[in-house]
Amino acid sequence: MRGLRKTYHRLNLRTVVAVEGLDLDVPAGGVHGFLGPNGAGKTTTIRMLLGLVRPDAGTIHLFGEPVPQRLPQVVGRVGSIVEQPKFLPNFSGRRNLRVLATAIEVPHARVEEVLERVGLRERAGEQFRRYSLGMKQRLAIAATLLKDPDLLIFDEPTNGLDPAGIREIRETMRALADEGRTVLVSSHVLAEVEQVADTVSIVARGRLVAAGRVVDLIGSRAATDVRVGVADRALAGELLVARGWSVRPDGDELVVGGAPDAAALNRALAEAGVFAHTLRTVRPDLEQVFLELTADGAA
Repeated sequence: MRGLRKTYHRLNLRTVVAVEGLDLDVPAGGVHGFLGPNGAGKTTTIRMLLGLVRPDAGTIHLFGEPVPQRLPQVVGRVGSIVEQPKFLPNFSGRRNLRVLATAIEVPHARVEEVLERVGLRERAGEQFRRYSLGMKQRLAIAATLLKDPDLLIFDEPTNGLDPAGIREIRETMRALADEGRTVLVSSHVLAEVEQVADTVSIVARGRLVAAGRVVDLIGSRAATDVRVGVADRALAGELLVARGWSVRPDGDELVVGGAPDAAALNRALAEAGVFAHTLRTVRPDLEQVFLELTADGAA
């Protein structure tokens, strides 16, 4: 995507800019996290990619083809879940997929393959309305796999799921990427994205603010805090503040700011006769990077 822009005109005549000059590259293969605060334009961007919304300006290329002009030529290589998937509640999971397979001219044998792929084959005969939220989401993923796509697009796939359901979706996305597919996942569950994504793009107010490999984005932020466990926290705190470091209590430990050199901190304590029983540098994670880059970036 290059220079993508999309505005909406509200009934009160107010113009809302959903996406503003967005440049986005998603590498082939692997899991790519598409991150941003609520209102940052993630869903609008995905809808433009799928031809569901027409951009006001900018260009989109999917598998080298311009979208939406030549979307029919490549849409068969794409599977997507945008917003809540819809299935017939009184049909079984298997029957729902067979109806869909017939509509897109896919052999019914493929239904059994995708049910096995998402771990639903044993429950495929049950009515969809009896499925848990996690099972419903896995059935939606199975539906996207009927065409054996090269690109899978999931918009907030873990919303509302319990920890077990989140883990199942995460493992499914990782496995799909390991098969050589590209998985584009929009999410605000940063800890989950960090565990599964190879690369990420972070947007705020409809613009790209950072992109790259997860390890590189995190690694570019130097550690600035050290967590210290000592028997006498009050004394240790006084000693460290006197050395010019900021100190705040956190549970049974002290968090020392501005002290990337844990050895120097430990030496300062030891020279005063105070010995730490735990000492570890606080490494930045994807959530810290995200919050730093998107500060005041929600619409």
